[in-house]
Amino acid sequence: MKKLVAIKQNIMQKEFRQQFNKNFTEEKYLAFIDQIKKMHAGALDFRLAETPVFISKEFTQTLLAAAEDIIDIIIDPRLKKNTENAIPKKLVVANENDHAHFLALDFGVCENEAGELEPQLIEMQGFPSLFAFQVFLNEIVESYTPIPLTHSSYLNGYTKDSLLQLLKEIIVGDTDPKNVILLDIFPDKQKTRLDFYCTEDVLGIKAICLTALIAKGNKLFYELDGEKIEIKRIFNRLVFDDLHQLKDTTNVIDITYPWDVEWVSHPNWFYRISKYTLPFIRNQHVPKLPADLENYVLKPLFSYAGMGVIIDVTKDDITKITDRENWILQRKVKYAAAVETPDRNAKAEIRLFYFWKDCWERPVAVHNLTRLSKGKMIGTRYNENETWVGGSISYFEK
Repeated sequence: MKKLVAIKQNIMQKEFRQQFNKNFTEEKYLAFIDQIKKMHAGALDFRLAETPVFISKEFTQTLLAAAEDIIDIIIDPRLKKNTENAIPKKLVVANENDHAHFLALDFGVCENEAGELEPQLIEMQGFPSLFAFQVFLNEIVESYTPIPLTHSSYLNGYTKDSLLQLLKEIIVGDTDPKNVILLDIFPDKQKTRLDFYCTEDVLGIKAICLTALIAKGNKLFYELDGEKIEIKRIFNRLVFDDLHQLKDTTNVIDITYPWDVEWVSHPNWFYRISKYTLPFIRNQHVPKLPADLENYVLKPLFSYAGMGVIIDVTKDDITKITDRENWILQRKVKYAAAVETPDRNAKAEIRLFYFWKDCWERPVAVHNLTRLSKGKMIGTRYNENETWVGGSISYFEK
């Protein structure tokens, strides 16, 4: 037991955790939230945790090593052939490029059979995340609580300025920002709209609804102040599950058509780099596939934000599934309640942001998003009426 405690204390930086908890006040937290709300009035639509997470050098190195093993699979030229069936036939979008520009790898802080903390891959996406918002969150957290000079939320030497410059190079490139859009369905109603507004702030591009796109020949336009503006690049935040829920698609363009635009990232990568890819990965930090059902979770391959996941699987659950090619059984991991909070400890999940420029051989880890939970899963619906849970950010020991 002493060994287990020592490992947990070292990895989760107990000295910084206890110092933060000692200095915490509800007044400070409310002031922190108020700062976030003032960024864009009415846009904060998800809970932010009371605390950042401090990660030791040892755990950081293990986390990044596990992620790089996964990246090795993603950059393998055979990946495209292996994932051809991942994309629903009716949703194959034309003019696919060679790789996803953005990747998000979600690792749970888990406890193995030896009682040691280790990262375990929970989810992977060839899709963007809250890149711009997390940059601003980092700044506000650093004004909210002292962050040790030995730690940074950024990875591989990146800083606020260099990350935003890289983000601009990938999304906007040499194109006039007015000809670049962030695309989603009803972006002003999305829970992630605060990030959309932050993206507009740093890149000068507009968030445009799919229903507002105008087609002329093979070109796309949007309207601003009565002027039709040609779209040359699309920063894609569109999740096709949302598209399926549109009741009236009469005036919605066919997204799969070979439009004269550049996609960042191309929509097909949402399917290619997903839970569909997991069986190709052989790594101790990637949960294995199945045998005894009580030790597994059942997941839709292309669910978003944990939708549709069945935690306590029965044979009947499997029997009811008619489209089995779209589901995966994944071995349960044991999240470690390793983040000390005033009532009971919280579990943590760390999302690594990877950016991939067209001239690079492989993507690079640049930043992170971290989520805290006290429920069975990470996510708001599993943490109702809880405190010290929600969106956060990790600071890695350099």
